[in-house]
Amino acid sequence: MGKAKYLRLADALTGAIENGKLAPGTRLPTHRAFAEQFGVALATATRTYGELERRGMVLGEAGRGTFVRDPGLPLTLGVRQTDSEGLVDLVFNMPGGAGDADMLRSGLRRLAASGDLEAMLRYQPHGGRPHECRIIAEHLSTSLGPVDPEALLITSGAQHGLAITALGLLRRGDAVATDMLTYPGFKSVAALQGLDLVGIEGVDGVMNPDALDRQCRIRKLRALYLIPTVQNPLGAVMDLPTRQRLIEVARKHDLLILEDAAYAFLEPDPPPGFLALAPDLTIHLGGFSKSLATGLRLGYVIAPARHLDGLLDAIRATTWNAPALISGLVTGWITDGTLAASEQTRRADGAERQRICRAVFGERPVLAHRNAGFAWLPLDRGLRAGPIVTHLKQKGLSVSGAEPFATTAAIPQALRLAFGGMRTEELTAALQTVLDAIERHTPVKPTPRPGL
Repeated sequence: MGKAKYLRLADALTGAIENGKLAPGTRLPTHRAFAEQFGVALATATRTYGELERRGMVLGEAGRGTFVRDPGLPLTLGVRQTDSEGLVDLVFNMPGGAGDADMLRSGLRRLAASGDLEAMLRYQPHGGRPHECRIIAEHLSTSLGPVDPEALLITSGAQHGLAITALGLLRRGDAVATDMLTYPGFKSVAALQGLDLVGIEGVDGVMNPDALDRQCRIRKLRALYLIPTVQNPLGAVMDLPTRQRLIEVARKHDLLILEDAAYAFLEPDPPPGFLALAPDLTIHLGGFSKSLATGLRLGYVIAPARHLDGLLDAIRATTWNAPALISGLVTGWITDGTLAASEQTRRADGAERQRICRAVFGERPVLAHRNAGFAWLPLDRGLRAGPIVTHLKQKGLSVSGAEPFATTAAIPQALRLAFGGMRTEELTAALQTVLDAIERHTPVKPTPRPGL
């Protein structure tokens, strides 16, 4: 029996997209016009477009139509990941919503109507345009305490901030203390710069200050990298006494503190940050990818004056300056309240996804922040992550084990699930597939034999 008509049409259009006959961005005919063009029923045209969208070939925008996607650009793109296998992605956190395209369209219209477009076509100050630094500093002051705009440098994303910090302030061979499970992006930076990461013991993502002190007495450490508010991957929020004790250890051993605040906006009432508690020791890093859109690469670094020259040298050597178009968009969204609204939306969306996650996994342990789009699932003794990850891949789901996050030779057996980019109506089924895989690989305990 041959393929259904809608599948044959979808195959033909897929081929036209893949060989370049239909270029990325091309608007496809309306469903009705497509039906008339190919002499099929309207329902067949609708099924054809639905199949193309399922394959990731096209993207429908409400009120505007259906457009060809770039087949070389995965829907969710992250470290060493491609979409060649068509997997449902639970590896990379891609927060977003149906209104994001409208947000961008509105922001671009505002920029187009502004009077300084010509300035955006020229080189910018390495650390960002002063008025935009001031806007970002004022925005951050509501959560961080007073921020001096002259201490703030605009970067091409938070990851770029980490890179210029390593490049400008650290040297090959320097040892940096981290959590035993930490952000893989910092591990990538450390590997390129030749830094030695030293995993420090802690509990559920909160570093033990005494363990750090002991390690500092064993070897010379140069810096301390922390994600104190909504730690990645465990979601913890470090309490104030622990922050204060870590600062004591850092002062005692002359450590630079790198405070990563990528997900801090998810916690509405955090303790004071390291920037407020120890501004002379702290390099504070953050960005807007998680609160606005991952494709908008804009971040910031706040640093003591003595470190600014080194950071500026690194910006000059890497990007020269952050893109003025992106900084203009983001600072406009700060000013008109769009960013605040987006942060609130991301918190509410994360809370709903956490509710779904906990409903699926029930009594199983789940480590996560209540508003985050990711969760950590420790596996029972005797279970190994590798076979479960492989099994899920065969089922069409991409998940991560602990290895990308581990900074020690001993790697815990766990799964890390990121569900920020998945539609909530699909999330329950995906998480149930994960649970089924865990249970499938759980050894059956032998039934005790009754006593004789």
